Amino acid sequence: MLGLVLTNKEGLVGNVKHKGSRGCSEHEMVEFKMLRAARRAQSKFTTLDFRRADYGVFRDLLGGETWDKSLEWGHTHESWLIFKDHLFQAQE
Repeated sequence: MLGLVLTNKEGLVGNVKHKGSRGCSEHEMVEFKMLRAARRAQSKFTTLDFRRADYGVFRDLLGGETWDKSLEWGHTHESWLIFKDHLFQAQE
């Protein structure tokens, strides 16, 4: 089982819980809370608006990578760093 919650800042997500599946779906839910530090007058909290995302372009940018070759020799942490770099580049 693999459940991912992707953020661009450490400590932004907490209380991650596995919630099981709904109905007869083989997919399972992951519940989590967005954490916010106490706000100061100058600080801003920004989030991405995924409703406005162009998923076709996003898919093309990530789908153009030959992932088998890119991740072939890396360990888990190295593979994550490679994937994260591509993900953030596509996000821009």
